[in-house]
Amino acid sequence: MAVRATVSRFPIDAGAHENSGIPWGLTVTPFATKDENGQAPAYGSGGLLLPRCENCWAYFNTYCELDQWSWNCALCGNPQGLSSEAIARYSQPQSCPEMMSSFVDLDLPVEESDEAMQPRPVYVAAIDLSSSDEFLELTKSSLLAALEALGPGSLFGLATFSHKLGLYDVQGPIPVVKNVFIPPETEGSLPIELEDVMPLLQFLAPVETCKDRIASTLETLRPTTSWERTTAAGQGVDGVLMGGRGFGVAIEALLNYLGSEYGSTFALGRVFAFLSGPPDYGAGQLDTRRYGEQYASRGEDADRALLPEQTPFYKDLAAVAVQAGVCVDIFAVTNEYTDLASLKFLSVESGGSLYLYSNTDDSTLPQDMYRMLSRPYAFGCVLRLRTSSEFKTGHSYGHFFPDPQYENVQHIICCDSYATYAYDFEFEATKEFAKHGSEPPIIQIAFQYTVVLPPEELTESGSGSSVRGKYSLKRRLRIRTVQCGVAQNMNELYDSVDPEVVLSLLVHKVILASLEQGVREGRLLLHDWLVILTAQYNEAYKLVHHKNGSSVTTQIDVAFSQCPELQPLPRLVFALLRNPLLLFHEEGVHPDYRIYLQCLFSALEPSSLHRAVYPVLTSYSTPYKLAYPRHSLSRAALITSGSPIFFLDAFTALIVFYSSTADPTLPFPPPHDCLLRTVINKLKQERCITPKLIFIKGGQDDAAAFENYLIEEQDVDGSGITSIMGFVSFLEDITQSVLEYIK
Repeated sequence: MAVRATVSRFPIDAGAHENSGIPWGLTVTPFATKDENGQAPAYGSGGLLLPRCENCWAYFNTYCELDQWSWNCALCGNPQGLSSEAIARYSQPQSCPEMMSSFVDLDLPVEESDEAMQPRPVYVAAIDLSSSDEFLELTKSSLLAALEALGPGSLFGLATFSHKLGLYDVQGPIPVVKNVFIPPETEGSLPIELEDVMPLLQFLAPVETCKDRIASTLETLRPTTSWERTTAAGQGVDGVLMGGRGFGVAIEALLNYLGSEYGSTFALGRVFAFLSGPPDYGAGQLDTRRYGEQYASRGEDADRALLPEQTPFYKDLAAVAVQAGVCVDIFAVTNEYTDLASLKFLSVESGGSLYLYSNTDDSTLPQDMYRMLSRPYAFGCVLRLRTSSEFKTGHSYGHFFPDPQYENVQHIICCDSYATYAYDFEFEATKEFAKHGSEPPIIQIAFQYTVVLPPEELTESGSGSSVRGKYSLKRRLRIRTVQCGVAQNMNELYDSVDPEVVLSLLVHKVILASLEQGVREGRLLLHDWLVILTAQYNEAYKLVHHKNGSSVTTQIDVAFSQCPELQPLPRLVFALLRNPLLLFHEEGVHPDYRIYLQCLFSALEPSSLHRAVYPVLTSYSTPYKLAYPRHSLSRAALITSGSPIFFLDAFTALIVFYSSTADPTLPFPPPHDCLLRTVINKLKQERCITPKLIFIKGGQDDAAAFENYLIEEQDVDGSGITSIMGFVSFLEDITQSVLEYIK
């Protein structure tokens, strides 16, 4: 469980927080195997035996004062007695993980009802047949990759949807498909329960015995013909022939189908939804005509019009998924407007992922599927953050489902080791931290989760043959208690800033602002934040002198030259303003791509997000030798370095660029045994998605893919026209805004 705060020394009171200009909060990656310093938790049993505070329900931890018979809660200070079991337990502290470490991972007993449950993971693929042959080929190869990643004992179901929902039984010698027609009405639902069409256990096939049959069934899939669809759909709205992609009804029916067996047949369900365009048939259909010229004529802000959802259907469906214990991953392979703004809730709130691929040619979908399924994940998770009494959590951000009853409790159906959540803090009314650190602030994060343990190979004595045991469920409780410092003055606070975490919180706030008030508002919020921070910093470091009540200054320090921790922030804000996340609709940003970036960025841990917003550019003198570890993203940096090879890591893309002046004897592309390849392979291995790897030879290949990342230039398109603000003029603009602000 990695926990990183925006400042390691907290502001002493609300005034200090306000005057600093720094967002106050943290990010947490609960299922990360180690903490942010690479330390593993202390493992143990007896999660239920851990004493809890009767006042604030915090768990006992190493920061609590312990007497022979009682203990004081480190978060609220409440004293309470110990049970006789706890007294006996704590008489031998070295045997108790919670006495040895503030980061523990403890076993919880599995409930009796769970013991009877078949803890077999269930995976269902729902494939869009209102599509093309290319789309189906890509989907088939992705599912074949998925089948390789699924462990033995998993159950797999294959469903298709168009104007009808098809369920496949692959367990017999010949695959059988049963179709149910989807009613075209927007309020309609299936006329028959899926259990009556095909019993669930006939639909869910064991992967280890049916892998070949599933593969051969995938080969039989064909797109529904346009004739079939239009005949079924009949005349659509206003005489326009509608398509036949009944996605909403199909997913709703599948969730109800699986939900009936949640807790008995399976412990975790995942639905992979493969979409080739917008749902346009039956309940949950989306009107894609809102993406068009009519906004220009109506004078509406296109960004504000296209960011909110147009129907609550998929948000409501996410609640059904959570109840059914099913997480939904959406893979959209399309370049037409699909209205992911409405669809995203289904994946985000159920703990799934949203992937967007603009075409089938260079899509990394098969690699992403394999990667997603072969990494460990927890399910049925509950996340709770508690703080000491002086402060509390404000907003919480991330892909979770908030508990309808309890505050600050988040449910996550499925959580992998990359999934990151963020919180911001505020002071309780009239409260502040004690001066000189007599009672330091404390944060406790509790994460309850279940993992499926694969069966041990049990070798029968004598015969030598091995028998596969059953999968087993393990419920665990992971607790991290963090004690933070308090900054006694502004300089101490600024010196403790973690710029990557500040960027994370800014991205969350900007996404929220643009969803509620439009992209323009999100951009303004970011620009004004940097102006205010710069002004506060100049005040704190006494760079602004006041004369006769008005401020007089010779030079505003926009580069934060006296505080190294703040120096990356202007570049990060500049890069974020130039990111498609915050570019305007008329600048050519597809609204679905913007939504995809919102979903991706809001789940990334801080250092990955940093690369996605401001890529890391390094240079090599040969493929075997690093020249410089970091360059700014400008052509000037390339020219002055004189290095022949540049490597750019933009998180979703990895680009190797050989400059046009590079020695022609340097091997291109880099050989497989060189340092540069080792770095590339390590980065690809560590990433949660598959980055695209691009090799470019300057002077021969089109270098646009590389040059578009050199965002600090004024003419980013190389046309010589300074249509876009470069970094230097951006700083000048901030300077002018700061001078106006402090007048």
